[in-house]
Amino acid sequence: MGEYPVVIRGSEIRKAIADLGRELSGMYWGKRPVIIPLLRGAFVFAADLVRAMDTDLQVEFIGAVSYGALTESSGEVRLTLDTNLPLAGRHVILVEDIVDTGLTLAYIQRLLRSRDPASLLTVVMLDKKDRRVVEVEVDRSLFDIPDRFVFGYGLDSPGGFHRNLPDVVALGGEAGSTVNPPDDREADEG
Repeated sequence: MGEYPVVIRGSEIRKAIADLGRELSGMYWGKRPVIIPLLRGAFVFAADLVRAMDTDLQVEFIGAVSYGALTESSGEVRLTLDTNLPLAGRHVILVEDIVDTGLTLAYIQRLLRSRDPASLLTVVMLDKKDRRVVEVEVDRSLFDIPDRFVFGYGLDSPGGFHRNLPDVVALGGEAGSTVNPPDDREADEG
């Protein structure tokens, strides 16, 4: 993997996902949540997360794009795939790979809330807080990362490649010694 600096090792991600899976299993035991990965980037994270959850659940998918082939958000969000299950009265867990500007996530959260779920919890693998342009609610975040273009572990590189890399890596620059898990992940239980 020598050509790109590793920002977060896959082993660290899998451990954080296992911890989150245990937490969500306790929170949603007997509630039969609907897990909704935001495609395409969240599919690897979501697959690992549902396997880490020890409770009955359903999986739906929703898709949106705001990047195209660029490394910067276009600012325009397009829905590419919608859910099929009725969400009214259901406990929904929205799973996102990375929050950057917040535009896509805010759009999808508004859409899902309009369907009257009993609850909506948003979990993200990577959070780039420095890039926010809109307020967005992130209930659980595995890792805060600096403003760098990253890919791997489900996230694609420019041109749509490298989703299958086992680690999160960066486009150029130094390895991710500045990447830290957020301090409030375990403290925030609501």
